[in-house]
Amino acid sequence: MRTTIEIDNRLRAKLLALAARRGIRGYSPIVREAIEEYIARHEMTSADLEEILSLKGSLGKEEAEEAQKAAQEFWSRWRSCRS
Repeated sequence: MRTTIEIDNRLRAKLLALAARRGIRGYSPIVREAIEEYIARHEMTSADLEEILSLKGSLGKEEAEEAQKAAQEFWSRWRSCRS
């Protein structure tokens, strides 16, 4: 499947140089490889999910309230920065 991405000239030059070192024409295979690696690194596995679920209830009530308050403060600042 073909798609379009926006990259600056510096990044395009680096991609072309890397492709030349690999002996390939164009940089599509490199971009595809980078996307696959990125997705694999950020994909949650069933083992990850099990580990996360095993932590349920591991914080005390005070710790949970403090964490929730800190998260709410963070998100309120983040939203105001983006406005």
